[in-house]
Amino acid sequence: MIAAARRLSPVLMTALLCAAATIPAAAQESDGLEDLKLPGISSYSTPHAERSLATREAGSVTLSAQLIDGGEDITRGMIWRVFKPEPDSEGKLPLVASAQGGTSIFDLEPGSYLVHASYGRAGATKRISVGREAQRESFVLDAGGLKLDAIASGGSRIPPAKLRFSIYEGGGEDNGERALILPDVQSNSVVRLRSGTYHIVSTYGSVNAIIRSDIRVEAGKLTEATVEHHAAEVTLKLVREAGGEAIADTSWSVLNEAGEQVKESVGAFAPMVLADGDYTAIAKNRDRIYQMDFKVEPGRNREIEVVASEASAVDPEAAD
Repeated sequence: MIAAARRLSPVLMTALLCAAATIPAAAQESDGLEDLKLPGISSYSTPHAERSLATREAGSVTLSAQLIDGGEDITRGMIWRVFKPEPDSEGKLPLVASAQGGTSIFDLEPGSYLVHASYGRAGATKRISVGREAQRESFVLDAGGLKLDAIASGGSRIPPAKLRFSIYEGGGEDNGERALILPDVQSNSVVRLRSGTYHIVSTYGSVNAIIRSDIRVEAGKLTEATVEHHAAEVTLKLVREAGGEAIADTSWSVLNEAGEQVKESVGAFAPMVLADGDYTAIAKNRDRIYQMDFKVEPGRNREIEVVASEASAVDPEAAD
């Protein structure tokens, strides 16, 4: 696994992180709000008063956010939500106002509010008190970006359609369960995350070519990580003679070295991605069953022919 973190200017970093649209994160605890449970996007309560809680006659509050302490303001990709701190009769926090983009200005009646700032999967929550005078509140998100990619052994590029990543919380036990943060992340997309260590699962194909790694995201930096898959794309086909046409209506079963089934399919061709190792292909056509052992070598994509001959034939009762 190859990983690199580059310090970027805040403006360039903001532009890169805004390139990937991600779901807003849950609220981060701060300023003594450990017991605060902010609702999800669709769980807040809208105001029921006839008069809006946000009014031009009230105090003006300018909200801004930075990736790191002392950094430049984030100009795009922010989502701001302002809540009343007291739950309503349904136990939800009333949403007073919201905005998207960068630095935003809200005109609010004097009082106490909870502000949630989210930037991709990074976020922060802050309690503010609004008066009649204009004021400014800043949020330091302690966030960075993560860009993931993968290659096959030998450096060949993996088609993006056959590659996906899942991002989990880091710091857990090797065999323990980890909370999933973001599934099905496309290669070379930028994900905005709070600084910290994350557990990355890279899947090539849909069978058993899986690589796991822990990657550290640093605030104010774009971390680029590339993993190497020791796997190959193979296509199985049943033929009557070497180099012949594939026989249709064939059922396939692939077993690993331990005898465990890793893949089933039906058709003249059975394309799949397999991790390197030894396998057994079992082909069933009509009332005949054929079997052949084969080896998958890292980075070597190829067709594998199972010849329908007496040498490869298996007694159906023995196969069962």
